[in-house]
Amino acid sequence: MTENDEQLAERLATAAGAILLALRAEGLEGKALGQAGDEAANAMLCRELRAARPDDAILSEEEKDSAARLAYNRVWIVDPLDGTREYGEGRNDWAVHVALAVDGVATVGAVALPGLGITLTSGAPVPLCPANQPLKMLVSRTRPAAEAVSVAERIGAELLAMGSAGAKAMAVVRGEADIYLHTGGQYEWDNCAPVAVAQAAGLHVSRVDGSAIRYNAADSYMPDLLICRMELAQEVLRLAAEYSPK
Repeated sequence: MTENDEQLAERLATAAGAILLALRAEGLEGKALGQAGDEAANAMLCRELRAARPDDAILSEEEKDSAARLAYNRVWIVDPLDGTREYGEGRNDWAVHVALAVDGVATVGAVALPGLGITLTSGAPVPLCPANQPLKMLVSRTRPAAEAVSVAERIGAELLAMGSAGAKAMAVVRGEADIYLHTGGQYEWDNCAPVAVAQAAGLHVSRVDGSAIRYNAADSYMPDLLICRMELAQEVLRLAAEYSPK
C-alpha cells in the first residue's frame, strides 16, 4: 500500500529520530555528536524522500540549496536535527522536522521529539488543552528575544526557556505553553513542519505582523514567527507591534 504524504512524513521523522538516539548511545558528545547526527539523519531523509517522491523538490538545512526548487509546486522542507546544541548536551528538547509545502503553504508536517518518544503530525492533530494559568510563553534558552520578554510582562505570562524551535512549537501544541513568539530569525526548515502541525491542531500561526507564512521563497530566511492559542493572537500581535527597544 502506497504511503500518503502524512504517513511518509511521520515515518521518516520518526526513523531519523531513531538514528539520532542510536548515535547518541554510542558515546559521542557535543559538537562531534551534533555533526554526526546531522549528517546521518539528513542522508537518510533525503535518500528516502527522493525514492518515495522523485517528482518533488527538497530544501534541507544540511543540503546545498538550489534555485531549481523555485519551479516546483511541491517542496519537502527538512531539518534533520533541530536543536543540535540540546542534542549534543543529552537533553530532550530537540526535534526532527519533515514538512511538505505545496504552492508555498505548509501543508504536511511531522515533528519527532525523539527524547520524549513521540512524533506529532498534521495528519493526526492533537486536541488542544485548556490554557495555562498563568499563561506560559516560550523563549530561547540562550537568547530570549526582548520582544517576547516585553509581551510576557504585559500579559502576565511566565517565561519558559526551551531549546529547539520544534520543541517550543510542540510545547504549545501539547499544552505545556500557550505562546511561542520568536523574533530572532529562523530559516524555513526551522518552522515549516512545526507550523503545519500547529495549524492542524487549531492554533494561530503567522508572522509577527499578522501576515501569513509562505514557504519555498528564494531566500529561505524567515525573520519572525508567532504560534499561539487563537484567543490570544490579537493581543499578542498588538503588543508585539507596540514594542520599542528601550
